[in-house]
Amino acid sequence: MRLTGILFIFAVFLTACESAEKVEITVYKSATCGCCKKWVSHLEENGFEVISHDVSDVNVIKQKYGVRQDLASCHTAMVNGYVIEGHVPASDIKRFLSNPVTNAIGLTVPGMPMGSPGMEGNRKDDYNVYTFTKDNKIAVYSSH
Repeated sequence: MRLTGILFIFAVFLTACESAEKVEITVYKSATCGCCKKWVSHLEENGFEVISHDVSDVNVIKQKYGVRQDLASCHTAMVNGYVIEGHVPASDIKRFLSNPVTNAIGLTVPGMPMGSPGMEGNRKDDYNVYTFTKDNKIAVYSSH
């Protein structure tokens, strides 16, 4: 009986630690976009606490947060004051948040490359994740 109680307390402690470590990310997407839903699932599976908003025009959100048309994808997210545009892998978001690029607005995967999170299928295209900054600089952050 004592061991059961100790195990229960340990399990509660682990659950509390896990939820305390979750980073909240707000996603703006179309209600009908399946790949957006899959990307949200990818984030959740990788420890993010996702708040999802279905919007009628995601371009309004992109304009509000400084996402240029050539950097755009199908959904836009905000995390810790940074923009995450498109199918950016959770691992890149975590790495970026632990060491942000100076003057960065955020990360983007323009378009919808096959094989990126949420765009899994029968092929995988090579794609880049880019940083974009307030002074309009774009740089490759990672390659997949």
